[in-house]
Amino acid sequence: MKSDFSAARAHLEKAYHHLSGSDEASLKAQEALDWLIEAVLAAEHSRPEAEIIPFPDRKRIGK
Repeated sequence: MKSDFSAARAHLEKAYHHLSGSDEASLKAQEALDWLIEAVLAAEHSRPEAEIIPFPDRKRIGK
């Protein structure tokens, strides 16, 4: 099962906006959510490592 990073990011952003208070607990929670949103965003846009396919040596072809 693949992760749905887009949906996870949307939920985290919604939670961030619900924490609109200016008290210390809200600000700390917003900061933590910022880190999480950035991590999910990076995962959402990262690419898996590509598989390298070796090609035949041109010098050996035709000999």
